[in-house]
Amino acid sequence: MKKFKIPAVPPTTSKSIRFPNDVIEQVEAQIQGKDCTFTAFVVEAVRWALENLEEQQKQMVFSSSKEE
Repeated sequence: MKKFKIPAVPPTTSKSIRFPNDVIEQVEAQIQGKDCTFTAFVVEAVRWALENLEEQQKQMVFSSSKEE
């Protein structure tokens, strides 16, 4: 059985960014009726994007090393 771990709240910094209105509407439509805030959605989306970029970079390094 996996051990329960109480999550730590990470330190945060407030950033003010501008979103196109259509993006705001799409995000709000996706989180409507769910236990999720706009901020939580955006943070998770950015984390997902960063992880995928990292994977792409690793694959590029791996691919270029195979060509040598």
